[in-house]
Amino acid sequence: MGALTRKVDGKGRLALGQRFANQIVIVKEVNGTLEITPAVAIPAKEAWLYENDQALALVRAGIQQAKARQFSN
Repeated sequence: MGALTRKVDGKGRLALGQRFANQIVIVKEVNGTLEITPAVAIPAKEAWLYENDQALALVRAGIQQAKARQFSN
């Protein structure tokens, strides 16, 4: 995708076009330039898992075991 020229409206809103419709984005100012990055949202009650490396590793290991059909008896 090449550079786009857009005008910010009187309320400070910027339309990015259909490609970004209904997406969550992070808007960050870096040295006077706006950086727009597509993002996903994690519900607050689930965010703890991504903040706990040990718990996340255990969940991922369990998923891999299930994919390999390694179930306990």
